[in-house]
Formats: sequence, C-alpha cells, structure tokens
Amino acid sequence: MKHVSTIQVLHCTDRLPPLAIGAPVCGVEPALRESIENLFAPAKIIDRQAAEACHAGLWLLFDYFDESHSISQDLETLEGSYWHAILHRREPDYGNAKYWFRRVARHPVFDALREAAAELTRPAGPSARIGFLAEQLMWDAFAFVDLCEAAGRGAADENLCRKIQRREWDLLFDYCYQRALGRQ
Repeated sequence: MKHVSTIQVLHCTDRLPPLAIGAPVCGVEPALRESIENLFAPAKIIDRQAAEACHAGLWLLFDYFDESHSISQDLETLEGSYWHAILHRREPDYGNAKYWFRRVARHPVFDALREAAAELTRPAGPSARIGFLAEQLMWDAFAFVDLCEAAGRGAADENLCRKIQRREWDLLFDYCYQRALGRQ
C-alpha cells in the first residue's frame, strides 16, 4: 500500500475559504505544526523554500493567518510573495496585497488561473463587474484584488471570487509542491 504524506491529506480538502479572515479550522493544527520533513514524508524534499511555501499555503487554507504570514514574509521567492499577497488580500488589506503582487509581477500559474477564472465565470453570464474574468488575455491579479474588495462590500459575486481564490490556491500549492520534490 502506498504511503500518503500528511501534506497530501491536508491538501485534499474541498474547503472553500472565505475572502476575509476566517476562524482557524479546528483539528488540523497539530498536523500543520509538524516539521516540514514530517509533512512531506516519505517523500524527500529537494527545494526547501518551495516546501516552506507549501506550508505557508496550508496554514492559509485553514485560516491560521499569523503562522502563514510568518513563513511567507520570510521567503525571498516569487511563491513567498504570492502567498503573502493572497494573505493580505484576504485580511483584507488590499493595498498591501497589491504591493506583494507587484513583487510577484508574473507567475507561471497565471495562465492556468486565467483559464480557470474564465471557465468559472462563464456560467454566471455577462456582467460589467466580472466580465473581464472571461475576456482577459493575461491574468490580472490587481483586478482580482479589486473584485474581491467589491465582493466584500456586497457589490460582486462573493461565491465566484471564493471559487477562483480556491483554484488559485490549488494551482500555486501544486506548483510549490512539484518544486519542493524537484519535479519542476
């Protein structure tokens, strides 16, 4: 029987986190507090910073903002900046989120995220507020920050934003995970 790592189990949740700070999810903290090596076991970590980025993402997925922030702010990588940007977008501190997205500039997951956002947006139909998601040629992280801010005020589809945010999380986490194991 194949051994499944703790990180794989935590990753397999279908949780749809809120756009803002939520209450930390009970029951997962002990697993999240494991060492990076234990989280990935039995797999061998090749890229430690990518593994730490996975850890920051997991803390964020389960609404442990302080722990996620501590890790992401210390990572001098695009992925660290990206997790940091998502965290501040959810905080909500939209200006700070945009600062961190400027540091990311362009990330390899953006193309897949643009496609996923378009796919998720199509069933909602045309709307002045969300139409750009179906039509953009490149992922616009800043426009998505603005859309999440509008959703927080009740002026945009919050559920759609949450679905896109979760897809973004999945794409970034998978990217970091593959790098952590030396597969990219």
